[in-house]
Amino acid sequence: VQLQASGGGRVQAGDSLRLSCAASGRAFSDYGMGWFRQAPGKERKFVASITASGSGAYVTDSVKDRFTISRDNAKNTVYLQMSSLKPEDTAVYYCAASRWPVITTVRENYEYWGQGTLVTVSS
Repeated sequence: VQLQASGGGRVQAGDSLRLSCAASGRAFSDYGMGWFRQAPGKERKFVASITASGSGAYVTDSVKDRFTISRDNAKNTVYLQMSSLKPEDTAVYYCAASRWPVITTVRENYEYWGQGTLVTVSS
């Protein structure tokens, strides 16, 4: 599976962004998908996960009121809708694919990674 993330950019606090991650290769609908982010000088952290079918999703507590993960298996794409962005959301956002079709927050469970897309939120 090859993953290509896009949609990042520089925004103001309070703005919204939608990140996309397009997949190619093996059957996208077989994979659980996730988003992680890595702030400057920090470790990569889990943000959200969605099951292979899209029937279940989980967003980490710190952003669950502002971020939503979704997927369109017909388009081989997973999305991260981010609203009310804050400066602390500034990070490189990575999409990832897991052979486990379920929700997983564990970085090591994801075998395939996109290249990352930078989100910068200014105050």
